[in-house]
Amino acid sequence: MGIRSRRRSSHSGFPAAPALSGVVALGAMLLPAPPAGAAPHPWAPAPVNGCGETGFDPLDRRADPNSSQPQGNQTIKIPIPVPQIVTVQVPGPKPDDTRVDPVALPSDPCANPCPDVRDTVPAPANRPGGGSVSLPQVEITTEPEPIPIVVPGGDPPEPQAAPTVAVQPAAPAPVAAAVDAPRVDSVQLVNQVTGQGSINRTDMRWSVDGTDLGLMWETKPGQVAVMFGDTFGKGWKPTGAGTDQQDWRSNVLAYSSTRDLSQGLILDDFVQNSRCHAAELLDSRKIKNFETTTIPTSGFAIGDRQYLTYMSVNHWSRIPGMWWTNHGGIAWSDDNGRTWTKSQWARWDNMFGLGRFQVATMVPHGDYVYMFGTPNGRLGVIGLARVPADQVLDKSAYQYWIDGTWTPADGSNELLATPLVSGTASELSIHYDPESNLWRMVYLDVTRNQIVLRTAAEPQGAWSDPTPLLGTDDYPTAYGGFIHPWSTAKDLYFTISTWNSYNVYLMHATLK
Repeated sequence: MGIRSRRRSSHSGFPAAPALSGVVALGAMLLPAPPAGAAPHPWAPAPVNGCGETGFDPLDRRADPNSSQPQGNQTIKIPIPVPQIVTVQVPGPKPDDTRVDPVALPSDPCANPCPDVRDTVPAPANRPGGGSVSLPQVEITTEPEPIPIVVPGGDPPEPQAAPTVAVQPAAPAPVAAAVDAPRVDSVQLVNQVTGQGSINRTDMRWSVDGTDLGLMWETKPGQVAVMFGDTFGKGWKPTGAGTDQQDWRSNVLAYSSTRDLSQGLILDDFVQNSRCHAAELLDSRKIKNFETTTIPTSGFAIGDRQYLTYMSVNHWSRIPGMWWTNHGGIAWSDDNGRTWTKSQWARWDNMFGLGRFQVATMVPHGDYVYMFGTPNGRLGVIGLARVPADQVLDKSAYQYWIDGTWTPADGSNELLATPLVSGTASELSIHYDPESNLWRMVYLDVTRNQIVLRTAAEPQGAWSDPTPLLGTDDYPTAYGGFIHPWSTAKDLYFTISTWNSYNVYLMHATLK
């Protein structure tokens, strides 16, 4: 299986899509071209939900044989950067924590809960996908390139007491014997989770028209949080994301209580800041070259407290698969995810672009929380750390896995973390399966052009060889791969995003 080049969004800065400017979501990077001879699937009509609304088909398909209209992007915009001085107040404004309680959805699933907010269903757009592409037009445009100038201003955040230094001693630990690579019997699309035409009708109910990621964790028994990345609302049009799109929020959070995942990932409600409008939870300055956006990377719960790892993105690179972060950090919530506070202490600055834990995934297990991390971009290796479960926000209490020893933090050890597996990885999702007593790791491997699965008996490995879950010969713009916490030993459910539709899908892998 091979991953095809992603159609570039209107802001990713690469030359295979309608425009080349602005900001991009986590999945907006290009991927390598497919191997020669990868054939699209036969044409099929776009899917329609139970309300007659047209959704997005993520499969690569041939063009409609009955249509005389060419498919694909018609204009390539080539930007010419123009320097622009931008003053940036620091510390800046306080986050807007306005929240409203969700209104019960109508008994008729096709009725709109807020007709004054979203009173019509947009006409079906020209769906992105496979098929013939007409020759594009080329348009030269100017693009502002911000040069941030910091000035005093804004509202200082409430000071947070510095944690007590709690350096942990070095602790040698064995690497467990490698387990067999998982065997995948089949991988199937279950449902479109977000956007127009989805079973959840997130556009009509919560103003979530385009979004990505879909990180999941169990907040409490019977409830799963589903965290999405850069999100756009009414007026958004496929493909992709961008600052020229409507109602931009850096992240939004939904809840789900669906146990029978074979029927799809059903969203009960979102955290909202106004009627039928999902709230941005982790604020961002939305200033390129300062802080473009704040992207969630994993979530977990310890007791009644929820934790969220995130990356502060400085800017997205014009080099495929790369971006530059300011830091990776941890935020917490004590009201089940309605409001969040970024820790002033639990953050890993990206000094000279060398930070190893800029895109982190954290998993509690036993007495520890394990932190798997990669650098900014899609071409880094996986490092590992751990911290006592009651000291998550204390960086001094972390130990880094270095050459067979849990090594105490000393300010630079994070740079020396031993790579867990060979090769590069991005968009990590880690899950411990109590049924099989195995750890699972799903991630995007751009060198293989696949989303892959590995397993291990211990978090430090040894990890199995990678097993392909899917590649973009079938799903040409797929990225992500985030495990649902209610997956079982034989049924692995995970979300993917696709860049052309810029929405989230639930997949089901049956394991042997």
